[in-house]
This record gives sequence, structure tokens and C-alpha cells, in this order.
Amino acid sequence: MKHLLPIIILLSFFYNCKNESKPEIKEDKELKELFALMQGSFNSEIQAQIDSSYYNIALHMYPIWEDKGNFLYVEQALSNRQNKPYRQRIYEVTRASDSTFSSAIYALNVDSLWIGKWKNPKAFDAISLNDIALKEGCEVILKRTKPNQFIGKTGDTTCVSTMRGASFARSEVEILEDKIISWDRGFDANGNYVWGAEKAGYIFNKID
Repeated sequence: MKHLLPIIILLSFFYNCKNESKPEIKEDKELKELFALMQGSFNSEIQAQIDSSYYNIALHMYPIWEDKGNFLYVEQALSNRQNKPYRQRIYEVTRASDSTFSSAIYALNVDSLWIGKWKNPKAFDAISLNDIALKEGCEVILKRTKPNQFIGKTGDTTCVSTMRGASFARSEVEILEDKIISWDRGFDANGNYVWGAEKAGYIFNKID
């Protein structure tokens, strides 16, 4: 027994050192805050009532693939034509640096299969990252300016767009506790504005 005692002590020392060397995984509270703010159903009804140059648009953003990270299924449509959305995307929200966050944008291979599936996010368990395509250069980089407020934008010319004669699109976003303000615009190769809201961004008020 006397011979075994030093061995037991030595093994205990190495076991404790191994456990102590494991890095502590800290919860990213700011990332969690951003992801929570982005979730829900929104519309621009109030803005459309005040200014007829804006449409009443419905925006739905709901989490999917909860075991894989911070993914959202995003659907936009005219409020009176929600069975025919004009935009369906998947966003992946991550921390980009100590002070910034990224919302990467993915396109679905077959949009029509997913219309209205924000009501049943579990439906997306049938597909994976292999079934969506990253829109490179279109990620929105956000900064937290104060609690429950994040502001960001895409690169000035990095997001390729061919819609209505555009060469690139630019997005500016502000995310708040009760609303999301989003200004999407398209520009031609010479930097001339060709589509999107002219005055300022759409104000999407949270309705759920």
C-alpha cells in the first residue's frame, strides 16, 4: 500500500490539472440579445398609413436549426399578398469580432416549398446547409450601440444584384426592441440609384 500511495497522488494531480486546463465556455449575452431581437413578426403598416410612398409589408423572422447555431428563416411579402412572398432567405447570426456581429444571408434552392413555413420552423429540419446557397458579400455587419440596439450595413458595393438593372445592392439596418428599420437599395455600375425606398428605410414594427 505504501508503494501505491505516491502513484495515487500523482494520478490525482494530473487529473485535477487536466480539468483545470479546460477553458470555460462563456455565454455570449450580446449575441443572444441580437438574435432574440431579430425574431418575430413585423409589418410596416403604420409607416404606410403615414406615407403612401411606402407599402405595407409583412416581415416574419423565426429561428430554425436550433441545435446548429443562430439561424432564422426570413420571409417578406406585401401584407395583402402573404401567400406570394417576394423574398425568402435564411440568416445566420454570429459574432464577427469583439465589437461586431454578422448576419450572413443564404438563398433557398426551391423557394416555393417554404412559403409560410415560418409558422412551422421544424419543417426546416428536412434540409441542411447543403440545400442553401450563401450570398457572398451580402452579409450585414452590426455593432451594438446600447442595450437592445444594433446598427449595421452591408459593404458599399460587395453585394451583387441584377434586379431591375442593378449591379449591386446595399442594405442599412437598425435593430431595436420593438422594431427593425431596413433600407435596401439597388445601384447600377455607375452608382446610380435604380430601386428601393428613396427617402429612408422601411420601419417594421413588431406585432407579436
